[in-house]
Amino acid sequence: MAQIVPKKTYVTTWLALVVLLAATFLVSRCNLRPFNTAIALVIAFTKMALIILFFMHVRYSRRVIWMFVCAGFLWLFIMIELTMSDYLTRGFSWSQ
Repeated sequence: MAQIVPKKTYVTTWLALVVLLAATFLVSRCNLRPFNTAIALVIAFTKMALIILFFMHVRYSRRVIWMFVCAGFLWLFIMIELTMSDYLTRGFSWSQ
């Protein structure tokens, strides 16, 4: 059975995404040295969570949908980990 979501929820979520977009722009313009990447990733993951939960209706879905969403993120983590373990174990040659 479909969950009826009020328009206020969508508007609030959209406004939060706009604020996070502005935060992304501002962080990209600031020189926070080692924290730029970390802050940008936190903002990106927050935007991703809002989109998945509200616009993709995962928040109101059955537990089996949650299980598949978690499995997708597990698979993403495995792919990133395998890629990084390959990349970080290569020797660098500055002469090229």
